[in-house]
Amino acid sequence: MAVLLRQDTGAGLRVARIGVIVAVALTALIGATARPAHASRFLRVGIYDEAQTLYGPVDTTFSLFRQLHVKEVRLNLYWGGPYAVAKSRPAHPTDPNDPAYDWGLYDRTVNYAQQAGVHVLFSIYGTPTWANGGKGPNVAPTAAIDLRNFAYAAAKRYSGKMMGTDGRLLPAVKEWLAWNEPNNPVFLTPQWKKNAVGKWVIVSATNYAKICNAVYSGVHATLQPNERVACGVTAPRGNNNPNSSRPSVSPLAFLRAVKAAGLKTFDAWAHHPYYAGPSDQPTTKPVTAKGTPATAVTLGNINDLIREVTRLYGNKRIWITEYGYQTNPPDKLYGVTYAKQAAYLTQAFAIARKNPRIDMMLWFLLKDDPNLNGWQSGLITARGAKKPAFAAFMKMAAAAP
Repeated sequence: MAVLLRQDTGAGLRVARIGVIVAVALTALIGATARPAHASRFLRVGIYDEAQTLYGPVDTTFSLFRQLHVKEVRLNLYWGGPYAVAKSRPAHPTDPNDPAYDWGLYDRTVNYAQQAGVHVLFSIYGTPTWANGGKGPNVAPTAAIDLRNFAYAAAKRYSGKMMGTDGRLLPAVKEWLAWNEPNNPVFLTPQWKKNAVGKWVIVSATNYAKICNAVYSGVHATLQPNERVACGVTAPRGNNNPNSSRPSVSPLAFLRAVKAAGLKTFDAWAHHPYYAGPSDQPTTKPVTAKGTPATAVTLGNINDLIREVTRLYGNKRIWITEYGYQTNPPDKLYGVTYAKQAAYLTQAFAIARKNPRIDMMLWFLLKDDPNLNGWQSGLITARGAKKPAFAAFMKMAAAAP
């Protein structure tokens, strides 16, 4: 996934149709099975590193996860794209056993995660070409029902009640994300579009409201207990400038826009509160012009986001599904020293743990990207040497409840 091209992201720097209709009619029951916003809180800590957990050395990775006391791993579940589950249109889209579906890559990692005692967070991302008129995976589906059908099939497969191709019962997955950084054109395009009267509108918000409604209703339509779906998954900043060379939308503006566009509800709002530059500490707030409110949301002003989520949707949980500091070496532009990375990791997780609304925090990368244009926020160098942050994460995670 292009998420590894973190230099290009907002961090500044990665059922047949009738069955769905019936399932949607059952959404009134969702409240009885979804986790309430006031449930007792703890911080589940983990890592997001696709290269090491999906198509990389998975056995070695989960051995390290045991050592690190990792409790959660985020995985992209590709609907479309190079690692697509659904490269062709399924005849029975809500049946996870439809022959068009290939779950093999994901079954493997989910099984490894269970053996290591690690919970899986699936991020449904990427539109197949058959669902958007031959466009790229970062273009929304033409019909949201296609995505809803897939979300239902995925949640059904990983309900803890289905057998894998190897004859083993597949583990249950209870936590889901809808897309990735939809306020960032790398992952959802276009971001802006002129309406019939020539006014710029945030079309990414309109499309994302449909995406999230589809994923939420599809997952919850299985009526499996304790399923949680997070929306947002927003990048930390955006320029709010449709005339720029790379138009994007700031996270608070995007949140307000998806509400206006019809995003109905969710169990949690996810965000990526990355720092802006190497001089920033986890407590650093975004720099703004005097007297103007911040448009970016970093860890330093995460309560701005929490207040707006509360105003618009009530007391929803907050998930930090990407966070990290790059190191220098090797990143001379955005990196901090090894010692600072370790210290900032400890400080950042302590900030999240003290916040009663934050349920989850995931560090971006176990291992540095071997491509210097990628991200270098790993706990391990590209050559396999452990940075001080490795021990810092292990100590922090071991102390978690």
